[in-house]
Amino acid sequence: MKLWPDEIEACREEARSLLQYLPDPKLAGGLREQSPLERAAAMRAGMQALITAEPSSLAEKRSIPGPAGEIPLRVFLPEGRARGLFLHLHGGGWVVGDPEMSDEANELLARRFGLAVVSVDYRLAPEHPYPAGPDDCEAAAAWLLEKGAAEFGAERFFIGGESAGGHLALVTALRVRDRLGAGEQLLGLNLVFGYYDLNGTPSQLGNGGHPDMLDPESLRFMAECFTPGMDATGRRDPDLSPLYANLAGLPPSIVSVGTLDHLLDDSLFLATRLSAAGVDTELAVYPDSPHGFMALPGRMARAHARRLDSWVERVLADAGA
Repeated sequence: MKLWPDEIEACREEARSLLQYLPDPKLAGGLREQSPLERAAAMRAGMQALITAEPSSLAEKRSIPGPAGEIPLRVFLPEGRARGLFLHLHGGGWVVGDPEMSDEANELLARRFGLAVVSVDYRLAPEHPYPAGPDDCEAAAAWLLEKGAAEFGAERFFIGGESAGGHLALVTALRVRDRLGAGEQLLGLNLVFGYYDLNGTPSQLGNGGHPDMLDPESLRFMAECFTPGMDATGRRDPDLSPLYANLAGLPPSIVSVGTLDHLLDDSLFLATRLSAAGVDTELAVYPDSPHGFMALPGRMARAHARRLDSWVERVLADAGA
């Protein structure tokens, strides 16, 4: 089975050369002696120090009512009437991150495809463990279902996210289908190297010693912050580990991951289960690429962007948008 085209194969040597720029997970070793709250604060400070891009001038700050107060949103409006909506959920292991991390990509979705993009500043663990984050994301989806046509001129929407955001995107889509009874309003799912089994797939436990942004200990730390005191049986609930969910009836989905990612198996297993459930599924695998590879300069990231663009346009065309 060939998992990537010749165009991607030609990028492998350059992709390997970029691995030297990844931070060494061992540098975070001192954080492991801290309390979860102290470690989370240090991780957030470290992430903010790495962000150098200017916020998008297209972004508007909004807020909507949520289950525990106002939920901040970051909204990107296209020129003219929206062809569709895009609910974006940022990554960061449920512990770090914010919508501003994805300003560039969300602005491109608005400008290039005429989508109204809503990025959710959901509550983070360990201060707000499960179900706080997923509940905020569900509330944002419910708001789009109620207000999308009046606010943006479109009713149907994509859901997408990266890493923990990929997990939340799939969980939210399942809640839209099952709790909100509105699965037909989903246009598509963009699931980027998500964390779909909180008990640990084989690659989570070790990726052959290859360089990566993640490591087994940090993955376990984030899962425990998100689900404190929960055992393996509890974490197998599909609302926590959506790899175990009934996936039938979900919209067209693209599942993307690099072969060096500790979450590789999560995506490989999910894409197979989606396809077996009759979901229109694309599996986009990128060799010699770690977690977060799209942030590395080079042809592999550009190839991923082109494939995602083609998928979005295809789904919009198929929906008559």
